Amino acid sequence: MSGAHARHARGRSAATDGAGRTFRMDAGIPESPSRPTAPPTITTTSVIGEAGTIEEAPAGGEAATAAESFPGPKPYTTAVTAAATPKASTTPKASTPKASNAQKTDLITEITASLVVFLVALPLCIGVAVASGVPAELGIISGVIGGLVVGAARGSTLQVSGPAAGLAALVAETVLEHGVAMLGVIVLFSGLLQIVLGLIKFGRFFQAISLAVVQGMLAGIGLPLMFSQAYPAADAKAPGTPIENMAGVPGLLADTAGNPQALIAAGLGIVTVVLSFLWKKVPGPVRKVPAALVAVGIGIAVAALPGVDVRTLQVGNLLASVDVPGAEQFAGLADVGIITAILTFTVIASAESLFTAAAVDRMHDGPRTRYNPELIAQGAGNTVAGLLGALPITAVVARSSANVQAGAKTRLSRTLHGLWLLAFALLLPQVLALIPISVLAGVLIHSGWKLFAPEEFPKMWRQDRGECAVMTLTTLVIVATALLEGVLVGLAAGIVLAAVRMSQTVIRQHTDHDTAKVVMAGNATFLRLPEVIEALEAAAESGKPRIRLDLTGVTHLDHACRSQVEEFVTQQRGKGLRVELLLPGPAQRPATPGEPTADRPAQPVPLPRRPTAPAPSPAPGPTAEWFYLDTRPMPEDFAERYAQEYAPRYTEEHAAHGYGPGYTDAYAQGYPQGHAPH
Repeated sequence: MSGAHARHARGRSAATDGAGRTFRMDAGIPESPSRPTAPPTITTTSVIGEAGTIEEAPAGGEAATAAESFPGPKPYTTAVTAAATPKASTTPKASTPKASNAQKTDLITEITASLVVFLVALPLCIGVAVASGVPAELGIISGVIGGLVVGAARGSTLQVSGPAAGLAALVAETVLEHGVAMLGVIVLFSGLLQIVLGLIKFGRFFQAISLAVVQGMLAGIGLPLMFSQAYPAADAKAPGTPIENMAGVPGLLADTAGNPQALIAAGLGIVTVVLSFLWKKVPGPVRKVPAALVAVGIGIAVAALPGVDVRTLQVGNLLASVDVPGAEQFAGLADVGIITAILTFTVIASAESLFTAAAVDRMHDGPRTRYNPELIAQGAGNTVAGLLGALPITAVVARSSANVQAGAKTRLSRTLHGLWLLAFALLLPQVLALIPISVLAGVLIHSGWKLFAPEEFPKMWRQDRGECAVMTLTTLVIVATALLEGVLVGLAAGIVLAAVRMSQTVIRQHTDHDTAKVVMAGNATFLRLPEVIEALEAAAESGKPRIRLDLTGVTHLDHACRSQVEEFVTQQRGKGLRVELLLPGPAQRPATPGEPTADRPAQPVPLPRRPTAPAPSPAPGPTAEWFYLDTRPMPEDFAERYAQEYAPRYTEEHAAHGYGPGYTDAYAQGYPQGHAPH
């Protein structure tokens, strides 16, 4: 539609939508009916109807509204006939050979990935159990549950769960204090609590924890783990607490140097650690074999040599190791120490699982983790593990990364790895008895180093020294006391750091003639109260008869600062000073125009303003007519040609609709005279 024709819409307001189209809305003024033109093009898409036919439907309600509201005939609207809508076949198409091959390839990839995860998980399950001070079979049971229960549940797709090295020190401490029999009750109620937290949508809360606290927690877990496993690596027994283990390292080195068998065991442990660090640099397909499995093979071969007497794993019957909690164990819930252990297990296991989920999501471009369902899945796994008296379950980065790198795309791989663990433990338990304990200790020393991640400390120092202080404090408190205490101290330190940084208050003081002015901006909290008091006292001691306190730039004024300011105002006014206080927040009721106040003389009452008509709504109404504006400049002779071609036709239409001759004559003569109708 041309620009002149667009101006022809008399008595209507125009607006433009986001697509550049302009619509007109009735303003209640009579106008000549516009000449029918082609409606906007309506894009149609094919949809399957209930009867199985392919139906043509407009691509959105906007196009449908445009077509329905367009006045007059619609010569350009294409009707879809029944002959043009073929019936959709209800017979399912047979799968093509190409699709079948793709499905077969995907299945093979999932099975291969499950075997890779199984080979990674087997030594870890056994090593975590040994480090936790419980029979190795309990670690395998937890691995089976992590695959068959957690792996089959919804939440994360590629994350693999099982017994984790991050909880080994905590489990060992709990077993030492309360015994193996109470472990099942603690894990059981931790799982139930995780399910409750997931049901109340608490999973996302763990993402609000400071990264410095998380890294400090992991470092506080990894550092004691390395020192505690240094003793089994030399076929020795750890003294006990992390501090004692660190202090006993010189004596461990001296005892190992004087014992040939201990030297062999320590050599196997060192070889395992070195392989774990360097195996990823091995070229070729050999690198796909897990380093831990290679170390286990080397350890079994060395232990079988004549004259070698190193400690190997003691394995019993898998089913006989199941210890269902009884009434005596449930009675232990009255102990405050048991309740504390349940809360600690819940917080640490949940945090480690959800933090691992975030890390695994960054490894692939598949479906993202749904945190609340994943927390429920972890709780279900720990509930089953607690009923069987097994180790607690969390998500494990090592197994999850192996699963992603092996090309897994679905939950099938992580579920099958639990099946392979179960089959191996039931059919080949005698093979486990050949594994040297020092090799498993070496695997966990490598895991502890990855948890400790010493390179993160200088990196954090360069990025944020305050956060680095929180991270270091969390690690030191965990090593010196316990895991829960360290995490709580770290959280408190992080909150204090955030509060101090958020309480940035800018205070400016100056005098202007007879007024002492104090201007504040930022967040005024109790942490900045000394600075606020100092500024107020300086204003009072200035000797000026007037004080102006401008707090309108304060984004947050807590109760302590507000009370201090209001108390200061009351005291100074009591001394006869004129104090003007401007507080932040919503404006108070304004004084009546012209009403004098203490700080403002009387002002003349302003004249009332003429009310303006509300702007027309930009949204199209039911009578909207869509058209397009032509922004090109009109030729000089357009008015004359328009009068000759279009004006007579509109004159006939106006007469047919009952408009008077004056209207039609003006319409016909207006354009040649250069007067565009408005």
